[in-house]
Amino acid sequence: MVRRTASSGSDSARVCNLVQGDGPGVGVPLAGHPDVDMISFTGSTCAGIDIARNAAPTVTTTRVTQELGGKSPNIVLDDEAFAENVGKGVATMMGNSGQTYSAPSRMRVPAARMDEAIVIARGTASGITVGDPQGRLREGTGGLGAQFERIQALIRKGIDEGATLVAGGPGRPDGLERGYYVKPTVFARVTNDMTVAREEIFGPVVTILGYDSVDHAVEIANDTECGLAGFVAGPDLEKARAVARRIRAGRVAISDALDFGCLFGGPKKSGNGREWGEFGFHEYLETNDTPYTPEAASSG
Repeated sequence: MVRRTASSGSDSARVCNLVQGDGPGVGVPLAGHPDVDMISFTGSTCAGIDIARNAAPTVTTTRVTQELGGKSPNIVLDDEAFAENVGKGVATMMGNSGQTYSAPSRMRVPAARMDEAIVIARGTASGITVGDPQGRLREGTGGLGAQFERIQALIRKGIDEGATLVAGGPGRPDGLERGYYVKPTVFARVTNDMTVAREEIFGPVVTILGYDSVDHAVEIANDTECGLAGFVAGPDLEKARAVARRIRAGRVAISDALDFGCLFGGPKKSGNGREWGEFGFHEYLETNDTPYTPEAASSG
């Protein structure tokens, strides 16, 4: 989508133009065109790299901001709300069929409570109904054919690499022989070197990793190429904030609290620039040091 400001005295034509097409046919020419002032892209890290590369020769004429992939950690603290927060973490991950870049896909739980977490996660995932998203069901399809096959391959990879399959698994849910539906899947006893712990699956798949201490949990949380978001779950607000401050991510939610007025975006391979809030507006502005005068304002 290309946005332009309508010229003085004109109608609203050209305020918003939609150009449909694929990446090579439309995306590449737009990214490298000197008349494009800015590109705001949301998508995969690979596509974001290509856009930045194609826009680079224009240097100053095309600004690029990107909201790319995520592999967000969810640190569940060891407290009286542990069971509730494990269940909430799994349920949140399954929303939108797991196709949310900031989804809490990497859950961390105290290693001593791993067995308890497994029981809770299995019960939550098993209670999610999959089907036609128009019927108020929790989870719809897992994308189109290529994405569906990628999710299936990563689920099988998790099994092959030794993660404990708690719920779900390869194949379609029972009763759904057609369509690209994915079983709500949970892996436990995952280690951070496993593929399912490192690659963004972009599907309804939760990985549960154990930690020995809060320091260990933070270390694992930051051991990722992404930094779009993070989550800390616990009723003690000051304790949760202390942990959240140590996570390197563009936004860290505490006990699912979310303010759409706050900025959104992350460091590392999660992109550059920010969306939402005041900082989101700044990305679309070009600073001008021309002195302000009433005459200039009236003539504009």
